[in-house]
Amino acid sequence: MPMATIIDGKAIAQTIRKEIADEVRSLSQNYNKVPGLAVVIVGTRKDSQSYVSMKRKACAEVGIRSVDIDLPEQISEEEVIAKVHELNENPDVHGILVQLPLPKHISEEKVLSEISIEKDVDGFHPLNIGKLAMKGREPLFQPCTPKGCLELLIRSGISIKGKNAVVVGRSNIVGLPVSLLLLKADATVTIVHSHTSNPESIIREADIIIAAAGQPKMIKGGWLKSGAAVIDVGTNAVDDPTRKSGYRLVGDVDFEEANKVAGWLTPVPGGVGPMTVAMLLKNTLDGAKRKFTQ
Repeated sequence: MPMATIIDGKAIAQTIRKEIADEVRSLSQNYNKVPGLAVVIVGTRKDSQSYVSMKRKACAEVGIRSVDIDLPEQISEEEVIAKVHELNENPDVHGILVQLPLPKHISEEKVLSEISIEKDVDGFHPLNIGKLAMKGREPLFQPCTPKGCLELLIRSGISIKGKNAVVVGRSNIVGLPVSLLLLKADATVTIVHSHTSNPESIIREADIIIAAAGQPKMIKGGWLKSGAAVIDVGTNAVDDPTRKSGYRLVGDVDFEEANKVAGWLTPVPGGVGPMTVAMLLKNTLDGAKRKFTQ
């Protein structure tokens, strides 16, 4: 039985982090300054806190200065926005990341649109997304997870131009922007979502599948064209009494089944996850380079 080539996101991300560390070092030598990333977290959500500490640790590893902003759950929306404005004005901060989700009483849309477009390393400012959507325009930053998905395809030698790409899911964070990036790379793009009738038949035509629906093991081996490239963005916790934590992470794709049919496949964990953080560091580096060379 031919097995898929497993795309090792951890190894690719490590290569990218090394490239970034080298560039940060040379910036530091040439300009006597290093890139700075402000990571803002509101409240005490366990998952958010672990993501944030991972991002801060990654900064340290490549020599990016991390500015830690930890705000209490009960803080007002105005105070969060005031904090964002303060970071917009700070010349040592080249990227601002607000960890989502925010507490219910704070509007994500309001807060995110207050981040200076020059520092929007998450790529979620409406102006950055708007430019991403337009032909012949380039956003200052591309969103990290979608950018990581394309980087995995490119560095694995998978051609995108002229291919049928199917994106499963249409979230603002992954599905929508990754479909725009694939379109920019000249793929023929279809988006499958909860109102799509007969998603299997559409997915079966795909040369490239980006699964970002948040449904554990939704995509079966039988849904895939033989030799397809499958990028699994899903991270779903499912009960597993044999684990100390009581759960394990699975993707939106049934890995065991897909492994027998696909040409390329990302594991969960260890596929897209490490790339998201690597792209955040890359965006921060690029923001700093723009400022230093102005």
